[in-house]
Amino acid sequence: MFQPRVILHPTDYSDCASYAFGIAVDLARHYGARLLVLHVADTLGAEHVTHGEAVKQRQPAAQQHHLYDELHRVKAPADSGVAVEHLLKEGDAATVIAAVAAREPCDLIVMGTYGRNLLSRLLTGSVTQKVSQLTTCPILTVRMPQPAPGRVP
Repeated sequence: MFQPRVILHPTDYSDCASYAFGIAVDLARHYGARLLVLHVADTLGAEHVTHGEAVKQRQPAAQQHHLYDELHRVKAPADSGVAVEHLLKEGDAATVIAAVAAREPCDLIVMGTYGRNLLSRLLTGSVTQKVSQLTTCPILTVRMPQPAPGRVP
């Protein structure tokens, strides 16, 4: 019987990732699992620091502070009973997600997918596809629900 004890939710803060996070929270609550929320930045250095931030703080510290603040906004509802552990890493998203899944060790990865068409995936690849190639951990991919035809969202 499948019973995850550690669930990993990688996020890029998109609406799709937020929707997948809700499902990850529900699964963590149902199974009593640890929920890890991971954001992978291309860099934790000073490359994305504004001039104002650079003047106020040491550059790498300002960028890291901003990234940590953004990550800690991802919270489970207070009544869910699910504690969220936040992880911030840098590097190639797919590679880092697979490495974290192996290190923790995760029983399930819950991540959003945009459901791009075949041509788009062939030209650019997808993080979800790359993660599935790099890990043996089960992956639950979640798409945003589409409104019914004729209905305004």
